[in-house]
Amino acid sequence: MLSAVQTLTSEAVFLDRDGVIIENCDNYVRTWSDVEILPGALDALAKLADSHYKVFIVTNQQCVGKGIISEENATNINERLIDIIHDHGGRVDFAQICPHLSAERCECRKPEPGMLLKAANKFDVDLSQSWMIGDAVTDVQAGIAAGTQPLFLQTGRGHTQQKLLQQNDLADTPVFANLSAAVDYLLAE
Repeated sequence: MLSAVQTLTSEAVFLDRDGVIIENCDNYVRTWSDVEILPGALDALAKLADSHYKVFIVTNQQCVGKGIISEENATNINERLIDIIHDHGGRVDFAQICPHLSAERCECRKPEPGMLLKAANKFDVDLSQSWMIGDAVTDVQAGIAAGTQPLFLQTGRGHTQQKLLQQNDLADTPVFANLSAAVDYLLAE
């Protein structure tokens, strides 16, 4: 008989949105018509749905802070994307945006770990057994600051940002061609 109550914690995969699930836009994703889902992303998310991992989207959306789009519009774009992910057999357990300008230096804007920590607290996630997948050095830095294992993608800004990994002492971060390859890797671990 157990004398203490055991707390079960879950493991999670944190995903950046632009450049990981959908294409980056030079002038921001402003409307649904700007959304172009990256090849293989929906299949990768369907694989994650069949795993034990919680799936979270954590995305910087400075365009809100700049007044280019409203926070409601940014949230609606996420919700529509999540509906499509679900329609293709995927799952997103929680999504959040940081609407702040980089100059505001808030705790939620990556490279700060605030969004990851909020989701981890809400869903009782063991960050040391979780992953952060992104296409920018700031994604990797946020993942490390939160205590996750970062994975870097060459999609989106990844090709230009990859050289910054070494300049920021992050050269040992595993690099993958796309989300599908990264998901295959973490599911094999």
